[in-house]
Amino acid sequence: MPARLQDKYRNEVVPALKKDFGLKNIMEVPKIEKVVINMGMGGASQNIKVLDAAVIEMTKITGQKPQVTKSKKAISNFKIRENIPIGCKVTLRGQRMYEFLDRLINIAIHRIRDFRGVSNRSFDGRGNYTLGVKEQIIFPEIEYDKVEKVHGMDICIVTTAPGNDQAKRLLQLMGMPFRVQ
Repeated sequence: MPARLQDKYRNEVVPALKKDFGLKNIMEVPKIEKVVINMGMGGASQNIKVLDAAVIEMTKITGQKPQVTKSKKAISNFKIRENIPIGCKVTLRGQRMYEFLDRLINIAIHRIRDFRGVSNRSFDGRGNYTLGVKEQIIFPEIEYDKVEKVHGMDICIVTTAPGNDQAKRLLQLMGMPFRVQ
């Protein structure tokens, strides 16, 4: 059974994008390719338990076990040596991607303190959108009482859109609440 957001994409978003941009072929219509969620844990170099808790929380949020990322080179000012674990990341595609985006757009984003909409300026020029979240506790899967340390994450939505205008329209039609300027 396809995810709710995937049905919305097929039935509502694709025809609207074809009409808005004058696209003739259905393969020209931009789509969301993948979602990459990254959680950098600077304190993991001193205390590995912080990273273990982050991996468990990210697993609950995404429904997929994250890959632990390691430092590429030593930086003495940050007390980081080469090849030590400093973060975790997950790449979501297909069904899990649509389910995560549905929870992000409809539930989690609206739980951010003083929320007025997401920024219009976070596009990279190639149709990809990056969103920074300061607290992982906005997701309903995380129990606030069991959180040891509040930390943020970067969510990068990769689309097949050739430019920012098509990517923004795609995300608007999917339900992303952009800030009114």
